[in-house]
Amino acid sequence: MTHVFFPAIKRARFLLFAAALLSVKVNAQQIAPSYPLITHDTYFSIWSATDKLNASVTKHWTGANQSLIGIIKVDNQYYRFLGKQADAYKSILPAADESNYTVKYTEQQPDNNWTSVKYNDNGWKSGAAPFSDNQSEAKTLWASKDIWMRRVFEITNPNLDNLLLKIYYDDNVEVYLNGQDIYHTTGWTNKFVFLDLNNAIKKNLKKGKNVLAIHCANTAGGAYLDAGIVQKIISADKKKIRLASQKAVCLTATQTKYDFTAGGVDLQVKFISPLLLSDLNLVSRPVSYVTFNATSNDGKTHDVQVYFGASSDVAVNTSKQEVAASVANTSNLKLLKTGTTSQPVLQKKGDDLRIDWGYFYVGAPNDNTTQQFITSSETSGIAAFLNNKVQSTGSVKGNSLELNTVLNLGKVSSSSKEKFIELGYDEQYMVQYFHHNLRPWWNKDGNSSIEQQLETAYNDYNSVVEKCNAFDKQMYQEAVAAGGEDYAKLCDLAYRQSVAAHALVQSPKGEILFLSKENFSNGSINTVDITYPSAPMYLMYNPDLLKGMLNGIYEYSESGKWQKPFPAHDLGTYPLANGQTYGEDMPVEEAGNVVIATAAIAKAEGNANYAKQHWKELSIWVDYLSKAGLDPTNQLCTDDFAGHLARNANLSVKAIVAIGAYGMMADMLGQKDTAEKYIAMAKDFAQKWMQLADAGDHYALTFNDKNTWSQKYNLVWDKVLHLNIFPQSVYEKEVKYYLTKQNKYGLPLDSRKTYTKSDWIMWTATLANDKATFEKFVTPVYKYATETPTRVPLSDWHETTDGKQVGFQARSVVGGYFMKMLDEKLNK
Repeated sequence: MTHVFFPAIKRARFLLFAAALLSVKVNAQQIAPSYPLITHDTYFSIWSATDKLNASVTKHWTGANQSLIGIIKVDNQYYRFLGKQADAYKSILPAADESNYTVKYTEQQPDNNWTSVKYNDNGWKSGAAPFSDNQSEAKTLWASKDIWMRRVFEITNPNLDNLLLKIYYDDNVEVYLNGQDIYHTTGWTNKFVFLDLNNAIKKNLKKGKNVLAIHCANTAGGAYLDAGIVQKIISADKKKIRLASQKAVCLTATQTKYDFTAGGVDLQVKFISPLLLSDLNLVSRPVSYVTFNATSNDGKTHDVQVYFGASSDVAVNTSKQEVAASVANTSNLKLLKTGTTSQPVLQKKGDDLRIDWGYFYVGAPNDNTTQQFITSSETSGIAAFLNNKVQSTGSVKGNSLELNTVLNLGKVSSSSKEKFIELGYDEQYMVQYFHHNLRPWWNKDGNSSIEQQLETAYNDYNSVVEKCNAFDKQMYQEAVAAGGEDYAKLCDLAYRQSVAAHALVQSPKGEILFLSKENFSNGSINTVDITYPSAPMYLMYNPDLLKGMLNGIYEYSESGKWQKPFPAHDLGTYPLANGQTYGEDMPVEEAGNVVIATAAIAKAEGNANYAKQHWKELSIWVDYLSKAGLDPTNQLCTDDFAGHLARNANLSVKAIVAIGAYGMMADMLGQKDTAEKYIAMAKDFAQKWMQLADAGDHYALTFNDKNTWSQKYNLVWDKVLHLNIFPQSVYEKEVKYYLTKQNKYGLPLDSRKTYTKSDWIMWTATLANDKATFEKFVTPVYKYATETPTRVPLSDWHETTDGKQVGFQARSVVGGYFMKMLDEKLNK
């Protein structure tokens, strides 16, 4: 949902911590917080967190490493243009994710010398790591506040360099080596972190017996503890590789393009994810292209090869999971394939997770200019390429394997040469929907294969790229016309991110399901208050996809599984859509959301046929809004970041607009009496609202506190649907007031805090009567996107004073940026 429960404060703290880990400074212009490279769905989604493509390891949107490496060989010199080799480690004292180990522990305050090697811990308990209060994760259950752990180990050679503490702790932790404090902090992590403590560890590590002693205090929420010591491996091959010089980067709706110079050759690299929403088969096909176009820049002819390496980490949740990799060639393609050996299909649910079932593919033309091979983590593919020891391989098992491709471009002169590879993912089953495992849309009937999809993508390359170029150009021009250059660039930023936060499948009834994941919030699937802000982009380009966001919610109620007089909040926790798992309802919020979204479909399509299919449920929900919507009680809503509110004026607006929208749909269906009744009711409520919320030069956040204000972004649907429920003067008064409240990076959400939601700003800005005023709201948001120090896929929840992420990232709600374009399309 677009709010967080207060128990989720830990998650907010972690997001800030993770953001710091992802923050890498480079000397290049920032045009995005993070750059989309491969974007298909919430699992197959790879990004670059730095402005220079070769300045950081490429990552899944959650921040987990999913390494892609690109090196160009020009004559006898090597230049890295893509990614960065992920740090490799050798375990000195393995953590529990690598090797089982047992320690002594106590949950009672020990004596002061408990950290010493000589301490007598015979009275302590023995237990296997990890320690956690989560029974599904723990090998030893830890349910108390504090735990003290002693791990005794032997070292034969303490003279080691590049030593790091590998630790996963929740919450506050103190770490001692042989009685000496080597690390302590407050806070928590939700995964292993590697802390450079080389000096502290070397100073205290001894030949023979050692003890790693740790105290961890669980102050709130979950509990977890596991730790070890590793040695960072420094590769000698890095010295042979120079960095290609990045000259430019360009981001459009479906493509991210980079220009490099590598000695005497200019190289353009394009990442193309052809998410053209009018073609569901193409949107669903989980295949991206990476193209390499080389041209001599010095008038000479050069021998050119391109190396591309992809980690099997794309197909795992954690890098320690065992994978198998093999050759899977077709007639036109050389293919490498990898996936976990366990294949736990749809066995995990939650937020900060990656897929660990199905298979990842790397494809290239099946001719004598292409070489492919697989390497283990011990035998580097880069080293093989550098030392000209590329050899074909069969099947390999291990972890963090490398799928390596070498493209020989031959002699490159002033005439450019281009080759491309394909990256694909076969999820086999994408989601579980009311206990039915559903295949992806491209294989909804079970009569296709990923090899066929890769072949089709190979054969369609030229036509697909042409379509992408045309769409990118048209979308940008329309966005500029609607809202200016900054607005258009934000729409480019939002497009792929929004689409890739969904799964496209077909329901057992044959309906479209376009199911969102609530990324870095709580992991819910098909959250209604994620659908609502996302809607404008899909109304622009294919309303059937918005139906796909609503169909499951309607079925949940119409089947009798959900019997309350308002819609459910969600259908479960991604990827399991078996019924609401969120702990609290949002009655007015979700009723208003679904009614308005359905009315928007009617407006976009020019008929209310979809509404007619669900008229019974719509009528129940609008009846609820007519009784509970004008002056809402204290209840959960989407703007509860700073706490619950009763008598929320913006929530009331949503209910009023929804009632009017229901009247509009009734009119389209020829139900004149019903239309008149609800349109009149909405207009009457609007007049009452103006009195209840009136605070002089603006309208208040709540009806009972006139010393407050808030963005009334829900008003935008009155304008976009042309309902004429609220007088124009309401828009004008609010817009004028908002302009006095803006900060450097945008308009705050309301008077309680200085943070904001950028999707709501775009809706609020659309209330403006003219383009110039609209742009006054957009410019600070664009400034945020291009200056934020938090280098993660675009966060929709940021601080307006310093541009830092507050929470959330990679969410579909940035589809809401298209509201201004939608208004232009429907009304002008």
